[in-house]
Amino acid sequence: MMGHGHRIGGGKFTRGDRANAKGTSPAGSKLFGAMLVLAVAAACVSCSRSSVRAEGPAALPPPLVTVAQATAQDVPRYLDEIGRNTAFESVNVTPQVGGQVRERHFQDGENLKKGQLIFVIDPRPYKAQLDSAKANLAQVQAALELAKIQFARDQELVGTRAISKQDYDTKKNTVDVNEAQVEAAKAAIETAEINLDYCYIHSPIDGRAGARLVDVGNVVQANTTSLLSIQRIDPMYATFTITERDLAEVQKRMSRGMLKALVRLPADSEGAARPGRVEFLDNAVQNATGTVNLRATIPNADRHFWPGQFVNVRLVLDMEKATVLVPSQAAQISQQGPFVLVVRSDDTAELRPVTLGQRQGNDVVISSGLAAGERVVVAGHLLVRPGSKVHVDSSAPATAPAPTADAKSDATRRSAS
Repeated sequence: MMGHGHRIGGGKFTRGDRANAKGTSPAGSKLFGAMLVLAVAAACVSCSRSSVRAEGPAALPPPLVTVAQATAQDVPRYLDEIGRNTAFESVNVTPQVGGQVRERHFQDGENLKKGQLIFVIDPRPYKAQLDSAKANLAQVQAALELAKIQFARDQELVGTRAISKQDYDTKKNTVDVNEAQVEAAKAAIETAEINLDYCYIHSPIDGRAGARLVDVGNVVQANTTSLLSIQRIDPMYATFTITERDLAEVQKRMSRGMLKALVRLPADSEGAARPGRVEFLDNAVQNATGTVNLRATIPNADRHFWPGQFVNVRLVLDMEKATVLVPSQAAQISQQGPFVLVVRSDDTAELRPVTLGQRQGNDVVISSGLAAGERVVVAGHLLVRPGSKVHVDSSAPATAPAPTADAKSDATRRSAS
């Protein structure tokens, strides 16, 4: 029995080893026990982890999303430009006669009517000139009457040879000269009347007065001194430019009389834009900028627009039929390009690459990649994984994007017809 041992754990444990174990100190026994406890704990932890791996992670609920339905509408195709308002008519009033300003008949900033009296220049010198011209006319008319009487008397005697031919010709010439003097006197009277009328300065147009440039008592020079600026602001011009690349299409639309512009102030909403007729296209491309000037005429009875203001101008080129529209927030951009998340009928999400068109208010045109009637995600994109289920928020039902102002007006015209 001395040369044999018992197999424990795949090894041999001899009697000598047993003797050594029996001779182990109490501290060694405690260490051995502690190691045994740690080994058992580690085994328990390992078993627990294996159990978790076998069961798998807890399933997450489908993400909550808000959807909208893509719709087909007729929308405009347009160019967005920056323009500036200018007055429909602008007049710088200057006197046509010189003299002292005696009266002013308007207030700065007043709305003036055509023909309204605004200034009076001292008329007395011009009234005196008119009186002198009238007196001169009376004088030359009297001389003409005398010359005619003398000439008529000589005509009776010329046949009897009582007067010479030379005297006869002299009397006839006197009549002709006096007639010419009468015509000159009449012209002088007309000139004096015009000058006197120029003393009373009237507004040449309907418009709004600016600040006066002279006061009563100032002496002004004819055709030199500026008195006042008047601008007609109803209707109003909106002047803007397009690039020469767009010139051919704009010319084609103008030739058909179909070109219009929507004009608004930068602070106005897109729905507040006012339509105007594009009636002017400049006759040359600007060399420095490669652009062409255009001008739209817009009504301005409420004085919403003011000369010199910057405005946003949308030049409408055409109406695109049955265009697919979705809310702008549905369109996302990735490294591969724009896309939308489409929710299928089984509530699974699909990442759909699309081609974006122009914005239409709060919506955007989808030129390709999406059909009308399909549902797209407008909120909750970050938690959606393509191919996975989503939960559509029932409190925010799928709705079509609101039609643009142009689409509304177009639909109204169609229904009326």
